[in-house]
Amino acid sequence: MRVFVTGASGWIGSAVVPELIGAGHQVIGLVRSDASAAALIAAGAKVHPGTLDDLDGLRDAAAASDGVIHLAFKHDIAFSGDFQGAADADRRAVETFGEALAGSDRPLVIASGTLGIAPGRVATERDGQGPVPAVTGFGGGPQTRLATAQLVLSFASRAVRSSVVRLPPTNHGEGDSGFVAALVGIARDKGVSGYIGDGANRWPAVHRLDSARLFRLALEGAPAGSTLHAVAEEGVPIRDIAEVIGRHLEVPVTAIASGDAAEHFAWLADFLAIDGPASSAFTRELMGWQPTRPELIDDLDQGHYFHKPPA
Repeated sequence: MRVFVTGASGWIGSAVVPELIGAGHQVIGLVRSDASAAALIAAGAKVHPGTLDDLDGLRDAAAASDGVIHLAFKHDIAFSGDFQGAADADRRAVETFGEALAGSDRPLVIASGTLGIAPGRVATERDGQGPVPAVTGFGGGPQTRLATAQLVLSFASRAVRSSVVRLPPTNHGEGDSGFVAALVGIARDKGVSGYIGDGANRWPAVHRLDSARLFRLALEGAPAGSTLHAVAEEGVPIRDIAEVIGRHLEVPVTAIASGDAAEHFAWLADFLAIDGPASSAFTRELMGWQPTRPELIDDLDQGHYFHKPPA
């Protein structure tokens, strides 16, 4: 298949691209910079220069493809305070892909998230399918992206083989700069490895190479309107993560009171407080997907998260 991939040079995309090429697909990746273009070409992909705001370019690239995997998101503006702007740009891109692929039965696979789908209990692929609360701004991030994911699923009625792959808050692996890496950085800066309250709240987790394989499987065969969970571990207690970080950095492991969490963890506090375990039982049965890579604690114990960044 000729596959158009947005976010092809990002953390997940840089694993998805070789996964696709290794399975015999041709990849055309959306790139914003010469460095990203060079990395994609080196990986064996072709490049499509542009951004998520170039809707005409996105439409043309999707129309010329046999399928689309949409991974890009404006994380730079989202985490600087304009989550709504990032979410709006994401929705416009998704609408464009839907228009380009309508009536073709070609696949459209997008990335979404598990966090916030069913707080306090194990979320399944069937959760998050009802009306979305009208919450906007940074605090409404999970709800905003959920609404876009539901839009993608609705494309099934327009003869698009659409599917949504929900990712856990941590897609771990060497080179990760996401939530777990941020926790390590905070612990290094503060001199303590913290967790909120009793630290019993849980995050699901997956190695990024396992999630990359699920994106390929979804592209190749997910039924139209499918919601899939790229979840290897249903829920890792945040305290367990903090304890491994503390051990490797040789700093105390400390409970942070809820009232002090925002000051201690900054932007990460709201996410870190969520109890958001998730199951992938339906996904494994439907897609034949079985994670094989190291689990989160084992991956942390390999030590690569604790290499001190260059000054």
